[in-house]
Amino acid sequence: METSLRPLTLGEILDRTAQLYRSNFVLFAGIFAVYAGVALVLNLLMIGLGELLKVLHLTGSAVWINGIAGVLELLFLFLLFGASVAAISRAVAWVHLGQPATIRGSYMDILPRLGRFLWLMTITAFVVWTPIVLLYGGYFGLMIFSGIGAQGGSGAHPTDKQTTILIGATGAFVLLLIPVGIYTVLMGLRYALALPACVLENLKAYKALRRSVNLSKGSRGRIFVLGLLVGIIKIGLVLFAQIFVVVAAVKNHGQLGPGLTAISQVISFFTNSFLGPIYATGITLFYYDQRIRKEGYDIEWMMEAAGLTPPSPPAETEPAEPPPAPATEPPVDPPALAEPTAPIEPAALFEPEP
Repeated sequence: METSLRPLTLGEILDRTAQLYRSNFVLFAGIFAVYAGVALVLNLLMIGLGELLKVLHLTGSAVWINGIAGVLELLFLFLLFGASVAAISRAVAWVHLGQPATIRGSYMDILPRLGRFLWLMTITAFVVWTPIVLLYGGYFGLMIFSGIGAQGGSGAHPTDKQTTILIGATGAFVLLLIPVGIYTVLMGLRYALALPACVLENLKAYKALRRSVNLSKGSRGRIFVLGLLVGIIKIGLVLFAQIFVVVAAVKNHGQLGPGLTAISQVISFFTNSFLGPIYATGITLFYYDQRIRKEGYDIEWMMEAAGLTPPSPPAETEPAEPPPAPATEPPVDPPALAEPTAPIEPAALFEPEP
C-alpha cells in the first residue's frame, strides 16, 4: 500500500499524472474506451440514417428526424460519459494508493451511485455553462430573427438596418464575452473537485459541491494550469490527427462525404480514448493533494495502513436488561436479627450483688 503520501508541487502533480497514465494506460484508456466506443457506434448510425433519408427522398423530414435522434444520442452519451469519468476517478484513487484496480471493478463500484454522479454533473454544468450558453444563444438568435445572412432580401447585401444590428450585437457580444468567460472559468475551478469528492467520499451532490469549494481554495490557479495544458494537448493532437478532414472540408465548402465523415469518427474514437482520462487523472490527484494540505490525509492514511486507526464507536443502543434470576428455589429471607435488649442504666453497673 502507498504510504508515502505528501504535499506535491504543480510540477510533481503533472509528473505523477503522466507517470500514472503511462503505467496504467490500458486501464485508463480501457475505461474511457467504453464511452468512446459507444459514441463511435451511435455516430456511425447517425451517418447511416442521414444517407438512408436521402435515398428515401425524405429530405423534408430529415431535419426533425436527425434532431430527435441527436437529442437522444446526447442524453445517452451524457449518461455514459458520467459513468466513465466517475470510474476513472475511482481507478486513479486505487492506483494512487497502491491498491489493485480493474476496468470492471471500477465500473461496478460506481454504478450503484451513478444517478448521484449524473445529478452532480448536471448541476455543475447548469451553474457553470448557463451564462455562456445564453450569450451565444441570444447572439445567434438575434442574427436569425433579424434575417442577417438569410436568403432573400438580405444575404450577401444586408440592409443598413441589418448592418446596424449586426455591428451593435457583435460589439455587445464581445464585451459580454469577457466577464461571462471569466465567470465560467472561476466557477469551473470552484467545482473542479466535486466529482472526486462525490465518488471517493460517497457524498451527495450538494455536499460534494460545498466540499469542492472548500478543498479547492488555494489551489485553483494550479488546477487552471492543468486544464490549460490538457486542453492544449487535446487541441494539438486532434488537429494533427484530423488535418486531412479539415483540408477536405475547406475544399468542399464544409461538405464532407459519408466515407470521410466515418473515418473522422473512427479517428475521434482513438483520440478520445487516449486523451479522455488525462484531466480526470490530474483532478483526482489534486483532490488528494488538497486533502493532505488541509486535513493531514497522509497521516490518516499511514495510520490506516499500520492498523492504528481506532475503530469507529458502535451505534448507540438501549442498555441491555440484566438477565433474570434462575428459576430455582424461592429466595430465602435473611434471618431476623435478635431484638435488642433494653438498655442498661449506667448506675446499675455499680450496684453490689446480693
